[in-house]
Amino acid sequence: MPTTASVLRPLSIGRHQVWPPVVLAPMAGITNVGFRQLCREQGGGIYVCEMITTVALVERNPKTLRMIAFGADESPRSLQLYGTDPETTAAAVRIVVEKNLADHIDLNFGCPVPKVTRRGGGAALPWRRRLFARLVKAAVDAASPAGVPVTVKMRKGIDDDHLTYVEAGLAAQEAGVATVALHGRTAAQRYSGTADWDAIATLKQALDVPVLGNGDIWEADDALRMVAHTGVDGVVIGRGCLGRPWLFADLEAAFDGRAERRLPSLGEVATTMRRHAELLVDQFSVGARNPARGERDGCTDFRKHVAWYLKGFPVGSELRRALAMIDSLAQLDDLLGKLDPTVLFPVETLGQPRGRTNSPGKVFLPDGWLASRDDDTVPEGAELDDSGG
Repeated sequence: MPTTASVLRPLSIGRHQVWPPVVLAPMAGITNVGFRQLCREQGGGIYVCEMITTVALVERNPKTLRMIAFGADESPRSLQLYGTDPETTAAAVRIVVEKNLADHIDLNFGCPVPKVTRRGGGAALPWRRRLFARLVKAAVDAASPAGVPVTVKMRKGIDDDHLTYVEAGLAAQEAGVATVALHGRTAAQRYSGTADWDAIATLKQALDVPVLGNGDIWEADDALRMVAHTGVDGVVIGRGCLGRPWLFADLEAAFDGRAERRLPSLGEVATTMRRHAELLVDQFSVGARNPARGERDGCTDFRKHVAWYLKGFPVGSELRRALAMIDSLAQLDDLLGKLDPTVLFPVETLGQPRGRTNSPGKVFLPDGWLASRDDDTVPEGAELDDSGG
């Protein structure tokens, strides 16, 4: 088993050297400009924007074009694409390259949501191995003239009887991707149970390109354990940072070999909450005709984060409810002022799952999807026209 020290080197994603070797996973409604900036202020890594659908980009959907936004100092600019048609995917990648919209493109083959898999997309698509290989190759070929690296993020497979991750990883490597990331769960598991780090280790042993591990990294020390257990070249952080953007400070310290970890008091958490809301207001105010509308939209977007920030803290239900209904920064300031800033961080929440948790479930697939692995017909109706997941 490799030691953590043996992999303490920058993560290579094409021409980009990333330190620490940490990637923020794209999360719908979460990883917008404001949240990414907040996380980047905590520590280094690569921060991926919300998922963009290829057909929406090709059709110049206004909402999608607005979502492709990055901070002035954000580098590399990382964009995740979802698609099922090689030709549409190639066209979307060419737009990204020609318009200089991003410096790195990730392809989504990990989404387990029924509305995606029942059309043959997301985590269902690697089962059709020829279609998968064609799609990835089309993206790489469209991006390579400009030197834009393409990466792949996927799950183990549809379920335990239909695993695809090693074969898909080898196909992606053959197509020329820069890295492969594996969430150690099947689509059927959704976000339940325990991530299979042994599968991540198996993929690492099978590939020559860098491999990233994803799943059950709740604390920085979990990342070190994953690296030691699997030998991966980096880690992907999803739900673990919800309400805890300082996790990226802990991750940077951990990969630098430093022991400090942040346990912010309620007062420090309140300061972070205020900063987060302020960044969202700034984001939603860009181009807004009415500044008050930008502030209201930014505060509305912030509401979903309140419960994650306050998890485990002794804050009354009425105050929690009020914070989750704010319309302005002034309201937020007033309510945050009612918190006791001296309350210590609830250490009992460390290592606990955050965000979505659910039970295993049936994976909905198109009729006859499992019958032929070599059918490379583009699944009908699988091209989603709305970005963000």
